[in-house]
Amino acid sequence: MSSALSLGIDFGTTNTVVALADASGPAHLVNFPAPEGDLFAFRTCLSFHAPAEHPTERTIAAGPWAIEAYVEDPADTRFIQSFKSFAASESFTETQILNRRYRFEDLLSTFLLKVRDYAAAGMADLPSRVIVGRPVTFAGGAPKEELALERYETAFARMGFSEILYAYEPVGAAFFFARELDHDATVLVGDFGGGTSDFSIIRFEREAGEIRSIPLGRSGVGVAGDAFDYRIIDNLVSPALGKGSSYESFGKVLPIPNRYYTAFARWDQLALMRASRDMREIRRLVREAVEPEKIARLVETLDENYGYQLYRSVSRLKEALSTEDRAEFRFQAGSISLVGGVKREQFEGWIAPELARIEGSVDAALADANLTPGQIDRVFLTGGSSLVPAVRAIFHRRFEPGRIETGAELESIASGLALMGRERDLSRWTTRAGG
Repeated sequence: MSSALSLGIDFGTTNTVVALADASGPAHLVNFPAPEGDLFAFRTCLSFHAPAEHPTERTIAAGPWAIEAYVEDPADTRFIQSFKSFAASESFTETQILNRRYRFEDLLSTFLLKVRDYAAAGMADLPSRVIVGRPVTFAGGAPKEELALERYETAFARMGFSEILYAYEPVGAAFFFARELDHDATVLVGDFGGGTSDFSIIRFEREAGEIRSIPLGRSGVGVAGDAFDYRIIDNLVSPALGKGSSYESFGKVLPIPNRYYTAFARWDQLALMRASRDMREIRRLVREAVEPEKIARLVETLDENYGYQLYRSVSRLKEALSTEDRAEFRFQAGSISLVGGVKREQFEGWIAPELARIEGSVDAALADANLTPGQIDRVFLTGGSSLVPAVRAIFHRRFEPGRIETGAELESIASGLALMGRERDLSRWTTRAGG
């Protein structure tokens, strides 16, 4: 693939996908020979390990290899995931990992280099051009877009690219989708990732054999699949681990502090609680709790580092509820066994706040384009959370079902970004940092 025109990288909160495009034919996804089989959706995470016998040494892994290293030795492994969420955060300047400082751009470039190293083929001789996906709205309370793109630029420049271009992630998906259009159309694209849900409205017109695009409107919101996962944990698992229960102290009955359960928003953070002051308090509460068996489950979950197994159980439930009205949640580890049925309507009630924000963002994109739902010819939904029926229902309430399409949930953005490289006028689709 050394003759490839461009490389498309969908750097996501949960997964990263890479695609290459040459002068003709479809884009080629880069595959990774992972421990559980070849994959193209590479988990966006890093692990840093320093053996106790050689503390100055440092072993870095990424993707499934990072997860494997962390699960095997959580005590001596620093695990970093979802770090894209900090790209636009002014308050995140650096983090200390094994006595070394890492800025965001250091984490990103380290990750990209590992992605290149793990690739089965196709990344040994990189093309000079890379087209990078970026969210419409970066995650965070007060995201700084220029800061995020400066950090991206530094990291990708370290890879040796001489031309670094950026395109909105839903625009990448739109380009992938537009290849199939045989007529002019106004398209709304919804991209549902792990950390953000982004929407773009684009007018596609065919002109002299080429696709001409006119951006009409966009919007985004910093909630998506990760927030759905946490709602399942908070409503289904945390109560079985003591959330909402009480303990006795000096003759008074007091509520178990909710702060013990906030770490469940990120499974990799659970291991950090074992050395915290909260952990000492939690151990004491086993003797004082009104329902001590629940707190004992919490202690075992934290002591034995069950976070990864727990979140896999949550993911399986979410996937099952995308096709079934009722599914079984099953989390079994050590002496803990949490098994029970969950109805889809329960899950939809739990994620109602996130659904409302996503729905508001769809309407904001329409308002930004000054269009009504009836003026949208096609709707293309991509990303893992687009499979959630309650998410799809947002669009079915606004658009005729025959106008809505889904598919290529993980590959469409990277493939679309790479295929953009064939365009004679890339400025229609992309920008440069600071541009």
